[in-house]
Amino acid sequence: MNAIESSAAARIGRDLTAGIVVFLVALPLCMGIALASDASVFSGLVSGVVGGIVIGSLSGSHTSVSGPAAGLTAVVAAQIAALGSFEAFLLAVVIAGLLQIGLGLLQIGSMQAFVPGSVIKGLLAAIGIILILKQIPHLVGHDDDLEGDLAFLQPDDETTFSALWSALGDFHLEAGLVGLVSLGFLFAWDRIPWCKKSGWPPQLLVVLLGIGLSQALRGLGEAWVTAPQHLVQVPIADSLDTFRTFFLFPAWSRLVDPAVALAGVTIALVASLETLLNVEAADKLDPRRRSTPANRELVAQGAGNLVCGLIGGLPVTSVIVRSSVNINAGSQSRLSAIVHGILLALCVALVPTWLNLIPLACLAAILIHTGFKLASPQVIRRQWQAGFSQFVPFLVTVTAIVFTDLLIGVVIGILVSAGFILYAGTLHPLKTIRESREGRETLRIELAHQMTFLNRAALSHAFDRIAPGSDVTIDARQTDYIDPDVLELIRDFESSIVPARKIHLDLVGLRDRYPLGGAAAAEEAERGWKAESPASGSAPAPRGG
Repeated sequence: MNAIESSAAARIGRDLTAGIVVFLVALPLCMGIALASDASVFSGLVSGVVGGIVIGSLSGSHTSVSGPAAGLTAVVAAQIAALGSFEAFLLAVVIAGLLQIGLGLLQIGSMQAFVPGSVIKGLLAAIGIILILKQIPHLVGHDDDLEGDLAFLQPDDETTFSALWSALGDFHLEAGLVGLVSLGFLFAWDRIPWCKKSGWPPQLLVVLLGIGLSQALRGLGEAWVTAPQHLVQVPIADSLDTFRTFFLFPAWSRLVDPAVALAGVTIALVASLETLLNVEAADKLDPRRRSTPANRELVAQGAGNLVCGLIGGLPVTSVIVRSSVNINAGSQSRLSAIVHGILLALCVALVPTWLNLIPLACLAAILIHTGFKLASPQVIRRQWQAGFSQFVPFLVTVTAIVFTDLLIGVVIGILVSAGFILYAGTLHPLKTIRESREGRETLRIELAHQMTFLNRAALSHAFDRIAPGSDVTIDARQTDYIDPDVLELIRDFESSIVPARKIHLDLVGLRDRYPLGGAAAAEEAERGWKAESPASGSAPAPRGG
């Protein structure tokens, strides 16, 4: 075997291993999210299979893993209740899938480029903190909250923090021992050089360790037997006919129902936004810094949701929890996502009894370990060193996501980040420089890259301070955009103030790009630009940009 074949085999091996790890983590998450959405457990498993096989095959992402998302649970539960049946909801999922395919074909996927980097980093750190807080109760056997629930307000009427307090009074020795040993194993593995170089996947080993320890504790007596509620609980069909009844299909008779169409639009928009955010976040975690084609991802997600709706699954999105576990497990390509979907299909159908031996506590240990990597002190320190304008949106995003949910937190983070951008624009909207030219002192006003209406007051103040008889140069050579309100202010200055105060004015980088000299001249210039042939090679930038 030559070096190229050996390298390819190594990559495939790491993808297979990562696929197994993601499968083990995704299994209880699929079921927990389904229950939190007021749907059947099987519908969540169907979504996991489709997210792995269908979306994994069509997506251009190397690291993202798709499946039922915690961020959609409230939307799904509300729409199922509003439509009156799960079958009608499935029709809405079909419509959502078709809409997402359309959005991708219309090249709408680039919207995620408008999300600031500090907000994306805040999203990742917040997910890490939530994983730690949410999984600590599962680590010690307090399994009242459903796996996969990331919201601050839980379905069991607890909050993220009150559940931690409740877990102190509901500590199960057998589950707690398995969880703590598993967590200690993962952190020790990171610190032992031989283990890190061995190539063995610690996440897979910790699942085997958890099963072995759980079975060994049974020999110590009834008190040490792990109860079923602390284990994975895959539904088991006693026959093929029973298994077939698990699948549900859309209510096509509701196709012309406006409520179903509205539900489809809602699911499409929320799922698309969450997917684009999570894919962007996963790309930032990728050690090789590969980028995902956003429009292709929307088409892949749409195809996945179309299939989910047709065979009884919940809507799917790219999921940052599974994606981060996938990257942490050493995934090299999208093969790992496909493998995880195949394993979900095969194991749920053929060996559910074996899966039901896995303690939730060891899976909680894997997620807590992943959470520490996402929200490490080094991440917070780097954001602090990046400056106040980067750290505050990061911190606000983290806090908002932890106390609300992913989408609300990201929107709040974007608004705070936009506030800093606007503040910076108004703080330094222009630069005034006094220089000597031909023995006379000249005032040069350099406009900022973006001259919005927020900069109008500062420019007006600068004009007011110009003494009569001065030589003034307004320099717009580095300016990319001038708002019409700012242009109007410059026109008024040129046509009214300059003659009245006998000011000598030079306009640099303005006359060749922006119409000055009054509204009529502006309209005439604009008509001239529109009529000008592109082949002339001298078409100026359009007004305002």
